Amino acid sequence: MNADHLLVSARRVCLTLSAGALFGLGILPGSARGAEVSDWRHGALKDLNGDFSFTPPVSRELWAERSAALRQQVQVAMGLLPWPEKTPLKAVIHGRREAGDFTIEKVYFEALPGFYVTGSLYRPVGLTGKLPAVLSPHGHWPDGRFMRAADAEVQRQLASGGEKDEAAARSPLQARCVNLARMGCVVFHYDMIGYADSIQLPATLAHTYKVRRPAMEGPERWGFFSAQAEGRLQSIMGLQTWSSIRALDFLTSLPEVDPARIGVTGASGGATQTFILTALDPRPAVMFPAVMVSTGMQGGCTCENASLLRIGTGNVELAALFAPKPASFTAADDWTKEFQTKGFPELQAMYRLTGAPDQVSLLSRTEFPHNYNLHSRLAMYGWMAAHLKTPRPAPAVEPPMEVLAKADLTVWDATHPAPAAGDPEFEKSLLKTWQDASASALAADPASAATGWQVLAGRTWTETAKGPFDWKPDASRSREGAVQRIPGVLSHGPKAEQTACTFLYPDNWSGKLWIMLTKAGAPAAGDAAGADPAVKAALEAGTAVAFPTLFTDSASASGQVRRVAGDRDFLGYTDGYNTPPLARRAQDLMAILAWVRQHEPKAREVRLSVAADAAPEALLALSQVPAGSLNQVEMEPVPFRFASLTDAFDARLLPGAVKYGDIPALIELAKSRHTLTIVAKP
Repeated sequence: MNADHLLVSARRVCLTLSAGALFGLGILPGSARGAEVSDWRHGALKDLNGDFSFTPPVSRELWAERSAALRQQVQVAMGLLPWPEKTPLKAVIHGRREAGDFTIEKVYFEALPGFYVTGSLYRPVGLTGKLPAVLSPHGHWPDGRFMRAADAEVQRQLASGGEKDEAAARSPLQARCVNLARMGCVVFHYDMIGYADSIQLPATLAHTYKVRRPAMEGPERWGFFSAQAEGRLQSIMGLQTWSSIRALDFLTSLPEVDPARIGVTGASGGATQTFILTALDPRPAVMFPAVMVSTGMQGGCTCENASLLRIGTGNVELAALFAPKPASFTAADDWTKEFQTKGFPELQAMYRLTGAPDQVSLLSRTEFPHNYNLHSRLAMYGWMAAHLKTPRPAPAVEPPMEVLAKADLTVWDATHPAPAAGDPEFEKSLLKTWQDASASALAADPASAATGWQVLAGRTWTETAKGPFDWKPDASRSREGAVQRIPGVLSHGPKAEQTACTFLYPDNWSGKLWIMLTKAGAPAAGDAAGADPAVKAALEAGTAVAFPTLFTDSASASGQVRRVAGDRDFLGYTDGYNTPPLARRAQDLMAILAWVRQHEPKAREVRLSVAADAAPEALLALSQVPAGSLNQVEMEPVPFRFASLTDAFDARLLPGAVKYGDIPALIELAKSRHTLTIVAKP
């Protein structure tokens, strides 16, 4: 069987180099030694304002598989896989205030040791038996739970018809809690991080962070947004999500609450909290996320973004994870204004697919700007009444209410002193506490690390092996004695990602293939064996040798990841929507290995040799490649550690890699699947 036959029928494999190898060869991204490469990965990066259209799966079986993977992705991105221990809440409820048919109390508890969640607890009066409950995150309304709109805003709302009552226009947040309580619901209205009584981490950090803080970076103690935090998937959004889960713990711990009748509703950023919480926690039975879900803008705040979260997905699909349980949405004259025709029809299709077509609804009132106004609240009351079976009916008109001031609502007083506000040392100690909790959880559930690495890799072996594949040799192929030198490009996957490689193919090919990930790269044309006697000996023995060029980004020559515009020094705005470069390189390697093993004529033996500079991406790929795909793996010692990185935008950074054990853990995972030998440099 000659080389031309192999090229036509199998397009024999070649692998790719690390970024270091690429620079060593002087190959620019998008080139393949003469072969034209047009790879979408070199195009514009996706950001939070991209197109997040969602195509529903065609069967329940496909959705079951997809939804399970998506929940894992969300859990990993939130820094919550495996689940941290739920430490004692140490909840304090005080300051009971009578308000006729309901009461208001002040609450604080510990989501993590020393970190407080604060809020207002509304309870109905005059009811017995188990009651429904509603968790109410507020979103980015001025002052959050303490919101009191100015007179001009109140008059604007009344004049527009968005509100009919001055008190409700003054505080639509309190209005929804008051009226849910009057319907017979126990309501917990809790603070976003940095709002109202949540003072330990300031809003300037949690929501308006803009510039890197060198003083908050270090190998032992660090703050949010640092390389150390990204390596452990510690984000404001993750902490806020954990706080929501613990808020559910608090709410369901109340003796009068029926844990089977829990609703969640919030608007804007509070809606993001709503559907992310319900994607991870099965306890909510009903949700009502207002003015957030769309195929457009996905959430502009640092508290709504995290690395890995929306790679390959978006808010519509994340909201679809709640199906078939009842979910209702609202749209306004904002980024949701097209939701009725873009996104919501796909959600309806998901509810039909899951057998609950009448369990999803939308109130589209695009005559109003971004809001949670009277019209939205009335729709929400009706939705909660129908699906939570509230003891009292939803109001057709909101009754009068008293708007409470900050002094009436704050949980901190002389008897319940406030913790220190905005202390950088507390921030560092909190992330150390989170790190320790994650380490303990991983020690108790070591198998979860493999799931974590799978999410970090960004693509499973099963997905990779589906292809499709297309090998295109370059016109510059040449013969050098008994060896053919064949550069080319392997296109792989649904988007035809392209990997350049050069391989040397001896006329006496024995069916063996040696893939070399090395900085030196392929020998120059005219010297097939190169200066490496091992390559020469392999070719003479009938072994084909491949020299691949793994993906590298056009900005990576500086050692920095290419960034989306306006990222405010927060990696989550880039890596929350785009696969990190190191994972892309691992995906290239996986694609080539998959192609080698499934296309005839197959190489009967495949050997992989990895230089130290290419080891991180190779190890990440090997963590996903099943046993039996490689006959032998050799790797130089790997001095690099992800934990050593000090810049969150270092092109080598892989979010979560430190959390799941860094290079040593990847080596052990690779050894569990493959015959891996660490060999010293000659």
